[in-house]
Amino acid sequence: MAASREAAVGAKDENIFVENDESTREITEVFPGFKDADSFVKYGLGTVVAATKASANLPQSGDEHDFYRSFPGFQGFCETQGERLLQCMSRVMQYHGCRSHMRDRNKVTGLEDRFDLLVDSNDVILENVGILLDEASGVNRKQPILPAGVQPPKTIVSSWNRKGGALSKRNQSETFRLLHAKNIQRPQMKFREKVDNANTPFVPKIFAKPNALKPLPAVLANRKLRDARPEDLDVPPALADFIHQQRNQQQEQDMFSHPYKYELDQFTPDEKLLSKPEPQMYKPLQETNCHFVTTLEELVELNEKLAHCSEFAVDLEHHSYRSFLGLTCLMQISTRDEDFIIDTLELRSEMYILNETFTDPSIVKVFHGADSDIEWLQRDFGLYVVNLFDTHQAARLLNLGRNSLEHLMKLFCNVEADKQYQLADWRIRPLPEEMLNYARDDTHYLLYIYDKMRAELYEKGNALPALLQVAWQKSKDVCLKKYIKPIFTDDSYQDLYRKQKKPLDTQQLTAFRLLYAWRDQISRQEDESTGYVLPNHMMIKISEELPKEPQGIIACCNPVPPLVRQQVNELHLLVQQAREMPLLKTEVQTTEKKKATTLKRKSENPLFGPHDSSHISESEIPNSAAPLLKQGKLFSEDEEMEEGKEVQDCSPLIARATITIFDFELDVKEENHLTVAQQKSHRIMQSFENPFRMVCGLIAFI
Repeated sequence: MAASREAAVGAKDENIFVENDESTREITEVFPGFKDADSFVKYGLGTVVAATKASANLPQSGDEHDFYRSFPGFQGFCETQGERLLQCMSRVMQYHGCRSHMRDRNKVTGLEDRFDLLVDSNDVILENVGILLDEASGVNRKQPILPAGVQPPKTIVSSWNRKGGALSKRNQSETFRLLHAKNIQRPQMKFREKVDNANTPFVPKIFAKPNALKPLPAVLANRKLRDARPEDLDVPPALADFIHQQRNQQQEQDMFSHPYKYELDQFTPDEKLLSKPEPQMYKPLQETNCHFVTTLEELVELNEKLAHCSEFAVDLEHHSYRSFLGLTCLMQISTRDEDFIIDTLELRSEMYILNETFTDPSIVKVFHGADSDIEWLQRDFGLYVVNLFDTHQAARLLNLGRNSLEHLMKLFCNVEADKQYQLADWRIRPLPEEMLNYARDDTHYLLYIYDKMRAELYEKGNALPALLQVAWQKSKDVCLKKYIKPIFTDDSYQDLYRKQKKPLDTQQLTAFRLLYAWRDQISRQEDESTGYVLPNHMMIKISEELPKEPQGIIACCNPVPPLVRQQVNELHLLVQQAREMPLLKTEVQTTEKKKATTLKRKSENPLFGPHDSSHISESEIPNSAAPLLKQGKLFSEDEEMEEGKEVQDCSPLIARATITIFDFELDVKEENHLTVAQQKSHRIMQSFENPFRMVCGLIAFI
C-alpha cells in the first residue's frame, strides 16, 4: 500500500512539472538562458538600472531638447526608439489583457489618454503581481464561485520559488519567505513621547550635550523656557513685552541651529587617520558574536563598550509607508569583534545615551550613505555625529563606477550581498532570523571596507593625505545636515503640480489643491504617509475626472485606500466645491503670481540697466518711469527700415539702450526725457570711440 501511494505521488509530481511524454527529463532552466529565477531577476534589474542611468543623460525637456531635436539624426533616432518602446509596452499590456493601442494614434489622441492607459495597465499588472506573490507565499486568495462541473485552477509551486532550483533537490530545498507585516500593532502607540506631526518647524530633541566645546543653548536644555510668557516676568508690562520679544528671537536662533556646529567646525582628523592604514581582516560571521539589544541595561553596556573602541560601523533600517515622518526601526553597530542590533522601536526614548560615543571626536563612526541616516538620528533620537567617515563619499572620490554598499562588499570582501529584504517592513516583531542576518551584514564588513578605501585614497593621492582630507571634509559636511520637517503651505501643491506636467483648468486645479490639503491634514492626524492616504496618481485622476458622485471617486482608485473609503463623502464635498469654480486658464494665474513675486523684490526707484525689472508689464511701471524705447538692434539699417512703423512689441524694460555696431545716434529731444542715470549712461556711450569708425576713417585717409 505504501509503495502504491508513493508511486501515485511521484506520478502526480511528474504530471505537474512535465507536460509531454518525456517524463524522465528534468527541467533545469525556468527562463531561456537563465538557470533560475534569481539570475533572471538580477539580469533584469541590472538592465533596468543601466537604462535608467542612460535616460538621465538624455537632453532635458525645454530649450536643450529642442536644440538637439533640430538635428535630423537625433530626431530620427528618437522616433525609432519611441516606436520600439511603444511596441514593447503594447505587447506587455496585451499579455495582461489590457487595452494596448498605445501606437494607434487614430484611436488614442494626445498624451493624456496614453498616460491613462499606462496607469490602468500598471494597476492591473501590480494586482496580478500581488496575487502571484500571495500564491508563492502560500496565502491563497478566495476562489471565485464557478459554475457546476468546472474545476478550480490548481496552485503549483514551481522550481523558481526554491533555493535549490533543481528538481532532484526540491525535497531538501525550502521556499523563499515573502515577509510583510499584516495587521500588526502600530509601534507609535507604545512610544513614551508621542510623534509630533504638527505643522510647525522641527525643534531638536537634544537636552544634554556630551563632548561639548560650546554649551547647549538654554532653550534646548530647559524646555520650560519655550513656554515662558511675558506675564511671568517681574517687571513692568511694557518692559516685559520687550524682554520676551528679545528672548524669543534668540531662542529661535538657538532652536533652529545645529547643536554641534561649533564642535564640527573645530574638528580635524587625527594624523594617523590621514596616513596609509594596514587593513584589519574582518572575522567570519560564524565566529562573531551578535547581540540583540532590547533593554536599557544592554544599551548602557553597549555604550561603555563603544567608548573603548577607536572606530565602529553604524547603519539604520527605516520605515516610511505607515508613518507621516517615518520611523527608524533598527540600528546596527559593528566593532572589530562583535555585532550589535538595537531595537530602536523599543528603546526610542533611551537612544540619546549613545550621544556620548557618537559625538566623541576621538572615535571614528563609519557609515555608508549617511545623508538620510544623519537626519533620521536627529529626528527620532536627538543623536548627532562627530568624526564621521562616509564610505559612499570615499567611493565617489575613487571613481569606482558604482557606489553602493553591495558593490563595495563584492569588490573588497568578495561577498555577495543579499538584498531581498531591502524593502521589507522592519516594524515586524519578533524579527525573523533572515532579516536579522540581512541587517547584520550591512555593518559587519564595513570597517574592513573603511580600511581598504583609506589605503586606496592614500595611494591615489600619490602618498599624500589630500584625498583623505577631502573625504573627511565631505563626511563632515554630511554631519552638518539638519533635519527639516515638512511644512504645509497654501502653495505646497504647486511642486507636485509642476512635476506631473499635465495642464489643468481652474476647476481641476482647485480640486487638486483641496485634495492635496485634505491629504496632508489626514496624514498628520492619522500618522500615515501621504502615499498610504491617497497616492499621487489617484489624486491626479480624481482632479481630472471631477466625479459627480461618491462612487466615481471610488472608481478612480484601484485599489481603494482605506482612508479614502472611510471619508469618501468628505472628498465628494471637496470635488463639488471645485466644480462650482468658473473655468479659466491657469497660465494667467501662474504668470500673475510670478509678477507679484518680482514686484516685492523690485526697488522703488527703477534704475537703468538690463537687469532692472525686465519682466514687469507696462501697466505695472510706476508713473515716474521713463517712456519705453524700441528694441535694441544689431544693425542700424534695421532701425531705419522700422522708423515709419509703429512698434507693436515693446520691451517691458523701463528703458533699453539701442546698441549698434555701425552707428549710435540719439536725438537730443529724447535726452531731455531721460532720467539722471540714463543721461549719465548716454554721455558714457558718446565718449566711447567706435572702433569701426576709426577703421573707416583710417581707410578714407589712406
